[in-house]
Amino acid sequence: MKRYLLAMLAPCALLAGSANAAADSRLHGHELAGQAKITLADARAIALKVRPGRIVDQELEKENGGSGLRYSFDVKSHGKTIEVGIDAVTGKVLENAAESPAKEAKEAIQERADLKPKP
Repeated sequence: MKRYLLAMLAPCALLAGSANAAADSRLHGHELAGQAKITLADARAIALKVRPGRIVDQELEKENGGSGLRYSFDVKSHGKTIEVGIDAVTGKVLENAAESPAKEAKEAIQERADLKPKP
């Protein structure tokens, strides 16, 4: 019975590992991950602890406040989108507030500017 159970669990463990790798590749700013001391999984757990819901977007970014490197999560909670910011070095919660349409528009403009090639 133990062998059968182990044979069934081994593929599941491999799939779980590849799912984590896939989640990391969907992280905007994943190229900054080497500078973070807090893992994406730990930052997600902290974010969901302070704001239960469903993470609909995630980003690792350089931004003022804290260590200057933070995970930013958009958490869908009770029909609202809440931005939860977690310091990528210390794990401290930096932000836990509703996103306004004006703030979202400002962030979209900044992201487009960051994507433009520099001369």
